[in-house]
Amino acid sequence: MNKTNSPYFLIIGLGKSGMSMAKFLCSKGENVIATDIDESKLNIAKELNELGIKTQIGFHDQKTFNNAKIMIPSPGISLNNKYIKTALNKGVEITGELDIFTKHNDLPIIAITGTNGKTTVTTLIGKMLQQSKMMPFVGGNIGTPLIEHLMAKNKSDGNNKTDIIVAEISSFQLDLSRQFRPDVGVLLNISQDHLDRYKNFEEYINSKWSIFKNQTSSDTAVINQSTLEFCHESDQDVDQNFSQNLDSVSQKIKSKSICFSSKNNFKECDGQINPKEIKIKFKNDTYKIPTDNLKELQGTHNQENIAAACIASLAAGADFNNILKGLADFQNLSHRVELVKTINGISFYNDSKATNTDAVIRAIECFKNNIILILGGREKSTDFSLLINKIKKRVKTIIALGETSSIIKDTFEKICPVKVAETMNSAVQTAFALALKNDIVLLSPACASFDMYKSYTDRGDDFTNCVKTLAADKSENR
Repeated sequence: MNKTNSPYFLIIGLGKSGMSMAKFLCSKGENVIATDIDESKLNIAKELNELGIKTQIGFHDQKTFNNAKIMIPSPGISLNNKYIKTALNKGVEITGELDIFTKHNDLPIIAITGTNGKTTVTTLIGKMLQQSKMMPFVGGNIGTPLIEHLMAKNKSDGNNKTDIIVAEISSFQLDLSRQFRPDVGVLLNISQDHLDRYKNFEEYINSKWSIFKNQTSSDTAVINQSTLEFCHESDQDVDQNFSQNLDSVSQKIKSKSICFSSKNNFKECDGQINPKEIKIKFKNDTYKIPTDNLKELQGTHNQENIAAACIASLAAGADFNNILKGLADFQNLSHRVELVKTINGISFYNDSKATNTDAVIRAIECFKNNIILILGGREKSTDFSLLINKIKKRVKTIIALGETSSIIKDTFEKICPVKVAETMNSAVQTAFALALKNDIVLLSPACASFDMYKSYTDRGDDFTNCVKTLAADKSENR
């Protein structure tokens, strides 16, 4: 039974990862207290109480933080939280789920990070390994906590035959990682994001690069060449000292580096992407994938995702023919440049997952022009000016939505017409009224969803429902 005055782990935040962590540590005989400031977590806290885990829901108690043996905040909890900072100043230890996982895991790990494309690549690698007769556990930031693998491993029913871990890893998870060491680490890309959680862009970049920090010469680092050269067209004014620091970080990697690139900087890249094919050199073999065959994964960014997934799967021992089967078996994930409906020749695309400017750039690049762009949401220090070049070339109208609508209007009203909508339905209706045949209506917000929705999936679902309702109305009125 839990005793508050004996040493305890403090779980901060009872989302999926927090719940799994509390149960796992309890199963290991550890004393656990869990806290969440959200009163709606009272119902799920009962499940922990039945295990003997004390919970504090709807409030935080500084004494509980100060007296903890170790704090384990969920990834969504900022390390600048005042309760955490006060406890740290009093000498309380802090760790994250990655190091807890590392302590108990005995399987090889493929870990994927980057600003965009993590879930797509994680899912794709899982498919490729399955086709290669491997038994991957696919989890992490993708939605299933890594601790769930450890929980399944503890069961004695003999059904857990997992032989490799494929993990999507966020920068927030990496920030508290000291021991995490993937056998294959993948860095897909880096662009400005989460500047509401980091002091500056450099700190965010260093967080992403830290996925490689514990690797040795026996491990593999799969890296987008653009993260080495930092040559994104919207980042021309990168400070020289910043670039030098980035170089020094990349040079510290002890593992074998395999780079891929979609730009004209192939040099010694093992993964080369051009309009016709993806060419991968691995060990003594060369593999080619014609881009004409990639119906589910359109756009250069997805070709980069495919190259990264193929290289990582090869490094894990997968057979290339089975990798191709996994690629053929893959269906594009929801809320990622997903075609919802074409109404009177106007195509509506749901890209609600695009919560930063680079993701929006990648979405815009999928279309030639005539885009009506629905943009906006929760403010997180987003620099919308990074979108100006692409919007000038391909966007005919912007519909601004959510908390950032006034910022969006100020940024773009001299570039193209900007309409402000109060609701998603209003945004969809306005877009349809403005659109002509062959136009694209693209929801790609460049912002978090929390001003109006619980998640980007709720936002995307609302957009989809609004479009389908519009389609039904137009059909009835024919």
